[in-house]
Amino acid sequence: MYIDCNDKELEILEKIALSAQEIGLPCYLIGGFVRDKILGRNTKDMDIVCVGDGIELAAKVAEKFSPKPEVHFFKNFGTAQIKIGNRQLAIENKQLPNNLDPIHSPLDISWDGSIEIEFVGARKESYDFNSRKPAVENGTIEDDQNRRDFTINAMAISLNKENYGELVDPFNGINDLALKNIQTPLAPAQTFSDDPLRMMRAIRFASQLHFTIHPDTFAAIIENAARIKIVSGERIADELNKILMSSKPSIGFELLYKSGLLKIIFPQMVDLAGAEYIDGHGHKDNFYHTIQVVDNIAQNTDDLWLRWAAVLHDIAKPATKRFEEGHGWTFHGHEVVGGRMVPKIFTQLKLPQNEKMKFVRKLVELHLRPISVTKENITDSAIRRLLFDAGEDFDALMTLCAADITSKNKTKVKRFLENFELVKKRCAEVEEKDHLRNWQPPITGEMIMETFNLPPSRPVGDLKNAIREAILDGIIPNEFEAAHAFMLDKARELGIGQ
Repeated sequence: MYIDCNDKELEILEKIALSAQEIGLPCYLIGGFVRDKILGRNTKDMDIVCVGDGIELAAKVAEKFSPKPEVHFFKNFGTAQIKIGNRQLAIENKQLPNNLDPIHSPLDISWDGSIEIEFVGARKESYDFNSRKPAVENGTIEDDQNRRDFTINAMAISLNKENYGELVDPFNGINDLALKNIQTPLAPAQTFSDDPLRMMRAIRFASQLHFTIHPDTFAAIIENAARIKIVSGERIADELNKILMSSKPSIGFELLYKSGLLKIIFPQMVDLAGAEYIDGHGHKDNFYHTIQVVDNIAQNTDDLWLRWAAVLHDIAKPATKRFEEGHGWTFHGHEVVGGRMVPKIFTQLKLPQNEKMKFVRKLVELHLRPISVTKENITDSAIRRLLFDAGEDFDALMTLCAADITSKNKTKVKRFLENFELVKKRCAEVEEKDHLRNWQPPITGEMIMETFNLPPSRPVGDLKNAIREAILDGIIPNEFEAAHAFMLDKARELGIGQ
């Protein structure tokens, strides 16, 4: 076998090869699995191309396993999928714990992962200019490799008896892997015009693999950038998320920017680019600052939505940019305006309008607050309000704020980080005493209504707010007895219940 597979993978490939031989179909392992195995990357998805009926082959392969996996097939596309878990292989090889019986205790068998296998018949494609959905007809393995997006994804491993395990690489993708080079098998302009999503995929692979896009291929992306408009927002969002989840997302975002794609799919981010000077006063390029913040975040968390908060934390700076005589450039209120922009951008980019969006908006709105509490003589009240407003997202907020320090002045960075450590320490001290991060009001609206025999009304809200403010200001502790006494006093003052 040309690629280095583990025993589980080899067994699966042997069963596929045997099944294909039994029904007389040439077949090949192709695409991302081959690429990633050569690169030494983890992978769990196999793509199998056969010269014939992929659904028939999938059904035959499924029969080789016990218990037999379900075959999911899509007749309109001629594709089928099965998932093989360790359970099938463990049962077949009798690699079970001594005290387990696969018939009587099948659910007790542990899994340590599974492999999804997709089967499709080899095909060739032709495209209409106004759609990325091709007209498809049956083809040879050569036809199928011709239609692949990049040379590194067109490599195949033969599963046929006469040359089992050999690499089939008509476009020398193995050399492009060695050179860390992304290029198309055929003319790049035609490749990207046919399916414009491939432009996003080229940039995503460059970001994920830290590869370089071949100059001719990148020139074709620039030339065809406008074609991205025929791709659905959902597919674009999927590629954006994958770029964002790479180990160094700035690679992908800079390529999106330089190619012209970002201007089309996410113009608000392009508006961040550039620095303006008046009377010798300039400001940093907020596009490059932003992607540096995203890289900093990527070193500390795999949270996609915290990474989106990094992308959007300064998104309103162009809208709030002002030059003040004697002071320089200001961006007053950009965190508030940016928060209001988040739902619109999530809608535009087909991102979810749920608690994920609310989390991102919250962090954008709060991202300057921890900086303000690094100042001397800050009150416990300000600390309480930060803890209350950040709530359970306090740690994420502090991670974002630390990542926001991108100065090249090492002394300045060291001072900022030391200040943040002091803020964390002080917040921990106040939180231990006041328990505000997961706020549960000691007096609820229901208690107020029951005490004063009130219906849901403004006075109820006024009392709740007064109690909350008293706790945040340190007038009373965050405890029931103190809050209850305060409620009675405040009610008398407001004439409630009299």
